[in-house]
Amino acid sequence: MTRTPRRPVNPLDAAEALFKPAKKVAAAPAVERRALPNVKEPVSLKLDSDVLAYFQADGPGWQDRINDALRAAMKDDR
Repeated sequence: MTRTPRRPVNPLDAAEALFKPAKKVAAAPAVERRALPNVKEPVSLKLDSDVLAYFQADGPGWQDRINDALRAAMKDDR
């Protein structure tokens, strides 16, 4: 008479048998992200220390002043 082992022969097969197979989910369709107008995005920007000191000298709002200077440079470039 053949005896069946108390433990499965392959532990990996035993572990896999405990889990139900995952259901396949259809991938979501690719959605094009449009930039919203006038929405500020956090960025990392390296500036010379004297340029940063110039904009920070007038106190709070220095990031807005840098943004305004960059926007003016954009308009001058056209």
